[in-house]
Amino acid sequence: MPSRPGVARATAAATPPPLELSLQFARFPGAAAHRAALPAARVRRWIAFALARPAELSVRVVGEEEGRALNLQYRGKDYATNVLTFDYGLEPVVMADLVLCAPVVEREAKEQGKTLQAHYAHLLVHGALHAQGWDHETNERDALAMEAAEILLLGALGFANPY
Repeated sequence: MPSRPGVARATAAATPPPLELSLQFARFPGAAAHRAALPAARVRRWIAFALARPAELSVRVVGEEEGRALNLQYRGKDYATNVLTFDYGLEPVVMADLVLCAPVVEREAKEQGKTLQAHYAHLLVHGALHAQGWDHETNERDALAMEAAEILLLGALGFANPY
């Protein structure tokens, strides 16, 4: 696991590294509400806050069908998940695609008693950490470190503990 990217920024007012961001919305029922919840400037701020190095990221917000197809194709799991991170490089620039499945995000936000924006902020920070090599699926220690980083980063961004 890499050094703790972004965590220092959660406790000190450091300037985030440069971020090239492409924000895309697929066509799906209810897309307008998700577009409204994700102004580009906020998405940029949330992601940049979690970065330890310059990055080129695409964020695509998709419907259930596309989310399920991508999860099946790339992870062998036949259901739509909240966020998928496709990382292509770490050095010298982080390069990745983050795909968020809007219906899943909306469902989870309601179940967890969060606003849609708060849940998107969490998943974008989570995806940005994955893009930098963080992992929570291989062992408990890494999972706890990633969770702690997310809590610090989101708290510094003004969001409650997502867990």
